[in-house]
Amino acid sequence: MSLDAYADQLRLLPEYLGKHMQLTLTALGVGIALSLPASLLAVRIAPLRAALLTTASVIQTVPSLALLALMVPLLGGRIGFVPAAIALVLYSALPIVRNTITGVQGVDRAVVEAARGIGMTPRQVLLRVELPLAAPVIIAGVRTSTVWVVGIATLSTPVGATSLGNYIFSGLQTRNMSAIVVGCVAAAVLAITLDALIRLMEAAASRKSVRLGVAAAIGLAVVIGGSLAPVVGDGFGRGAERGERVRIGAKTFTEQYILARVIAQRVEGAGLRAETIESLGSTVLFDAIAAGTIGVCVDYAGTIWANHMGRDDAPDPERIVEEVGAWLLREHGVVSLGPLGFENTYALAMRRDDAERLGVRTIEDLALHASSLTVAGDYEFFARPEWAALLQRYGLSFADRRSMDSTLMYGAVAEGQVDVIGAFSTDGRLNAYDLVVLDDVRNAFPPYDALLMLSARAASDERLVAALLPLVRAIDDEAMRHANMLVDVDRRTVDEAARTLAETVGD
Repeated sequence: MSLDAYADQLRLLPEYLGKHMQLTLTALGVGIALSLPASLLAVRIAPLRAALLTTASVIQTVPSLALLALMVPLLGGRIGFVPAAIALVLYSALPIVRNTITGVQGVDRAVVEAARGIGMTPRQVLLRVELPLAAPVIIAGVRTSTVWVVGIATLSTPVGATSLGNYIFSGLQTRNMSAIVVGCVAAAVLAITLDALIRLMEAAASRKSVRLGVAAAIGLAVVIGGSLAPVVGDGFGRGAERGERVRIGAKTFTEQYILARVIAQRVEGAGLRAETIESLGSTVLFDAIAAGTIGVCVDYAGTIWANHMGRDDAPDPERIVEEVGAWLLREHGVVSLGPLGFENTYALAMRRDDAERLGVRTIEDLALHASSLTVAGDYEFFARPEWAALLQRYGLSFADRRSMDSTLMYGAVAEGQVDVIGAFSTDGRLNAYDLVVLDDVRNAFPPYDALLMLSARAASDERLVAALLPLVRAIDDEAMRHANMLVDVDRRTVDEAARTLAETVGD
């Protein structure tokens, strides 16, 4: 990987690090403000103590990405900073609660009784005796919580919150190792630095050293101030600009990144301000466009047909596009400007040599051999209605199935680690790895025409609509496949692929 590639990624670091720090500090600040008083109250009330510890422990058992995703529908489709911060506040609670209760209960009872014996009130005993003596243990809990929050904050990208996770999610999907390295190193350095400074505060509390406490406070101020400065400065700069931003949402795979940049280019070309929010989960993106927190996105007719409309029939593509558009407008006020011109359907694919050896050309042929084969799909493939339809219509029964990142999936089948994958029909890696797409003769997969969708509010902007209409039916399968291959196979940047694709679109 060239130094230029790392330089390109480092240019994004001030924004990503600043937003990550902003998210971390908010979650920790609110978490401490809520957890500490609740814990001190729970020390005196046994039933509350049990309930608080149990609740905090149960929250920790929920997978962090799932908790983040749950915040979006609970907040009415809102994405970005708020749902991520709320989830992180919940995750920050357990170490603070547990250490505060343990620390206060661990204070020598003889010392507490002596304090009461000289006439101290319960409040004075708490503030002047118990809390100072328990401070090292409480601060240790804050240290643990800080490291947890810094790490989990990298998972906030799929709910639309900018963080160091933007490096990791986009890097994984586009196989950009420089982005992954910069994101991982930055998150690790941030966690280690904050942990070391809070450990210094812990040492200051244990030794009752004002000098150590001041040094730790200065260090924290420098790190926090330096991280937040670019974000604060950017906020003031944006506040001075006129006009709202058009928020463009994208799912977490290469094609979506490219299309989001193409849309952004056209938005800015019309004199509007564009903001791309990438690596969103599929349902998160739909909830956001329906709620109006995203203005523009590309989604697929088959996804809406099967996942959101609950349809399992497969009429002709034009009818599906029509019915999906009518349903979006009727149920959610979302406007479909029309199909972009290409279809990115799910498809089963396998190595050409294996397909020829087994005599497999269709999914129907595959069913005869599936019991000895391993199938792999992306994170959502096996939970989608289409997978159930495949099993039912073809009687498929594989020896094993594996969910994995879509980027790794293509390499896995090419190297023989799995036999069949749930691929995407416009993916350039199908040709690059010489994979055969099996014919779906029983139409288990509905058509997946790419639709250009606008929220109700965005659709009322005539300039925006006029800027985007030239994209409708302007991108064919080959153009999209070529753009995807530039990133996934040729290791070109997403911006380069977007510029190449944009050249195929006439005004």
